[in-house]
Amino acid sequence: MNLKDAFRAQNRLQSLMEEAGRILQDRDNILKTTTTHLRSRVMPEAADTVIEVAPPSEYAGHINQVAAFLMAMLAEREKLSAAIHDAKMKLPLDMDSEAGLNRARQDLANTFRRMTAMRNGEVLLPDAGTGYRFNGEGNQVSYRCDAREVTTINFDRSKIRGMATELGRRADEVSAQIDQCLVNTEVDYTLPFEMNDNFDVILSDYIQQQSGK
Repeated sequence: MNLKDAFRAQNRLQSLMEEAGRILQDRDNILKTTTTHLRSRVMPEAADTVIEVAPPSEYAGHINQVAAFLMAMLAEREKLSAAIHDAKMKLPLDMDSEAGLNRARQDLANTFRRMTAMRNGEVLLPDAGTGYRFNGEGNQVSYRCDAREVTTINFDRSKIRGMATELGRRADEVSAQIDQCLVNTEVDYTLPFEMNDNFDVILSDYIQQQSGK
């Protein structure tokens, strides 16, 4: 498989472990509960009745196999991680570092683009201004007046726009290189099941295989 499929396989193994883990985390699956109706205490001639509470999962009767399945999936993740590491070592670039740098480039480019979208402006603010004057009695009193608010760009728009353009160009260039690595780099690993099989099929097949050993 290539790197792109290897990362998909990593996510698939993780989701399988989470789903199997939920089975073991539900105490009703790992404990057997029975209720005995003590009818003989009321009617000596009546027989007591034992009722077993149905577990929430069909796999409650295979808890040991579910636990073994989790261990097997963890082992597969370890094998896959090692294979991905080996494949990455052969790449002409540090893909993880470049992916992180590309996010930083894109975030910075977006910041610069928002800056260049700003414009000079002027607005009249009614009664936003204040002042003092003397009234007819010679006392100093405050008064309010309109205020004009002027906003001007406080940076070189051309330079900022150029920075945004250069960052975008570099991010696109690195993204293309990463895409080529994902598609063209082989990973020496094979999933022990079909990628698109659902959880029930994968776990049921595993339990069946273990039962046949």
